[in-house]
Amino acid sequence: MEVNEKIQLESYEWDKFYAGLRSLGIECSQEKINQFLKFYQMLIEKNKVMNLTAITEFEDVVEKHFLDSLSLVKCINLNQNLRVLDLGTGAGFPGIPLKIVFPQLEIVLMDSLNKRVLFLKEVIEELNLSDILAVHGRAEEMAGKKEYREQFDLCISRAVANLSSLSEYCIPFVKIGGNFISYKSGEIEEETAQAKKAISVLGGSITKVEKFILTGTEVSRSFIQIEKKKKTPKSYPRKAGTPSKNPIH
Repeated sequence: MEVNEKIQLESYEWDKFYAGLRSLGIECSQEKINQFLKFYQMLIEKNKVMNLTAITEFEDVVEKHFLDSLSLVKCINLNQNLRVLDLGTGAGFPGIPLKIVFPQLEIVLMDSLNKRVLFLKEVIEELNLSDILAVHGRAEEMAGKKEYREQFDLCISRAVANLSSLSEYCIPFVKIGGNFISYKSGEIEEETAQAKKAISVLGGSITKVEKFILTGTEVSRSFIQIEKKKKTPKSYPRKAGTPSKNPIH
């Protein structure tokens, strides 16, 4: 490691990150730690000119973005070759942290705001990541394209949306036998119950709800895992805005 890299690393408090990684059973090489640092610095720099995240303190980003993203290991084995779609990726969560730690994953980051996609392309280049694309588009339109529809082993989303609406955006991208996993916080029982009809109509079935406390915090988090059992009817997702305004009931 170069001297200036070492100085940069030592100017941050890494204990929470290392403890969090240990609790998740994740080993991280020095090269990967350097990639996380570079990603953090790019995020903070770009955040000065565009709204990427309200969370900017290093320890908060470590807990609420990095470790939260990586907590997916509680739900699914990521040490395999999977084609993954991160829908509504925003500033690159959970997709970029997952790609750093599990480089064999083939990841597509999709977002409806082109400015964010351009930032993610810079991150991918700067971190020297391969087999990862940042794509600009709305789920309602992209899910109709044959190169995306039912082409992914796994669709993940940390987007803040009702599970019924989110399922309509995400499930069409998943191949039969694959999974959609939604990152959720707080109480989810009612929301999950209300989404069951939509999930079924879209060809999915809830197979697991994983509740946990985010490492180093008192924040309750959940993963809702939905397996794709049959093809999604061609009429879904409906046209732009409809899934949010009028969820399937």
